[in-house]
Amino acid sequence: MLDTSSRVIFDEDHDAFRDTVRKVVAGLDTDRHEREGIVERGAWLTAGAAGLLCPGVPEAYGGPGLDFKWNAIVGEEVSYAGSAAGWSLQSDIVADYLIAYGSEEQKHRWLPGMVSGEVITAIAMTEPGAGSDLQGMKTIARRDGNGWRLSGAKTYITNGQSADLVIVCARTTEEGGARGISLFLVERSDEGFIRGRNLDKIGLHGNDTSELFFDEVKLPADRLLGQENGGFATLMNQLPQERLSIAVQCQAAAQRAFDLAVEFTKERKAFGKSVFEFQNTRFTLADLKARLQVGWAHIDWAIGRHVRGKLTPAEASAAKLWHSETQFQLCDAALQLHGGAGYMNEYAIARLWRDARVTRIYGGTSEIMKELIARTI
Repeated sequence: MLDTSSRVIFDEDHDAFRDTVRKVVAGLDTDRHEREGIVERGAWLTAGAAGLLCPGVPEAYGGPGLDFKWNAIVGEEVSYAGSAAGWSLQSDIVADYLIAYGSEEQKHRWLPGMVSGEVITAIAMTEPGAGSDLQGMKTIARRDGNGWRLSGAKTYITNGQSADLVIVCARTTEEGGARGISLFLVERSDEGFIRGRNLDKIGLHGNDTSELFFDEVKLPADRLLGQENGGFATLMNQLPQERLSIAVQCQAAAQRAFDLAVEFTKERKAFGKSVFEFQNTRFTLADLKARLQVGWAHIDWAIGRHVRGKLTPAEASAAKLWHSETQFQLCDAALQLHGGAGYMNEYAIARLWRDARVTRIYGGTSEIMKELIARTI
C-alpha cells in the first residue's frame, strides 16, 4: 500500500477518497488486461460509478468540480498498482480540453458520460511523421460547406481502440509551423473514421494503443473544439497538466518498485543470509529511498502550485523530466536487486520495468523537456 502518512497536501476527505480508489483498483483484472491489451468497458463503468473519473468536471456537467489533487490520487493509486488503465488520460487531459474550450453544447453532450465511464475518450496528436514536433503534422481538415473534411493518420494513440470520442489535431491552413492547427471532435460512428491495429508495444500491454485513420471524414461545424487555427496555443496551454499527470504516475510507480525490492531482498536468501543484509543492497536501497523522499516533496510542491494556478510550463516540463528519468532508474535498480527473478514476468517488477520505459518518450521526450527548460534560462 502506498504510504501517504507524511504528506501534507491531502486532508481526511482525500484519504477517504483514496481508500475508495484503492478498493476499485484492487478489483481490476490487470493480468487479463495484459493478455488482451485492453481495459474492458465494465471497468470504466465501475470507476465512473465510484467517482474516479474526471473529478475536475464542474457540477453543471455531471462532475464534482474538484481540483487536481483528486486526479492525482487516482493517478498515484493506479500506477502504484501496476495497472495501465487509461483513466488519467481521460480525466487529466481530454476532460480539461472540453472544460476549457468546449461550447456549452459540447460540454453537456460529452462530459457527463466521461464522468460516468459510459464515454471513453482519446486525444490524437502524434502522426507517423510527427511526434514531439507537433508543427510537422500532416493531417488536414478542409472546409466543406459549413463543416469540414478531415483526412490523415495518427499513431500511438492511447485508448484508440476503445474511444467513443477522439480529439484530433489537424491543419486547417496550408501554412506550415504552428499556424493553422485546429482541434476537432471525432465520434466513433463517423463515416471514414477507421481504427487500425492495437499496437504491439514493449510495455503498457494493459491498455490499447492504436493507429487511427481519417478518410475524408465529414464533420459538421459544431465539431470544431475551440478557435479555428488556434489549436497550437490550446495544446501549449494544456500541456503543463498533462506533464504533471505523467510525473505523478512516475513517482508512484517508482515507489512501488522500491517497495517490491525491499520486500524481495528481505525474503530472498543468499550465502546463508538475506540479500538485504549485504552492504551493497542496503546502500542501493538507501540511495533509492533518498531519491524517493526528494521526489515526493517535489511532486507535492508541483501539485500545490498547479492547484493554485502557478505551475509554469517550464516547471511542468522539469517535473516530467525528473520523475520519468528517476522512475526508470528506480525500476531498473529494483529489478537488478531481484536478480534473475526480476526478468520473469510472474514478478510485478518486470511489468513495472517494461512500463517505465515509455514515460521518457510520451508527453514529450526527455530531450524536448530539456529544450523547453533551457529556453527559460
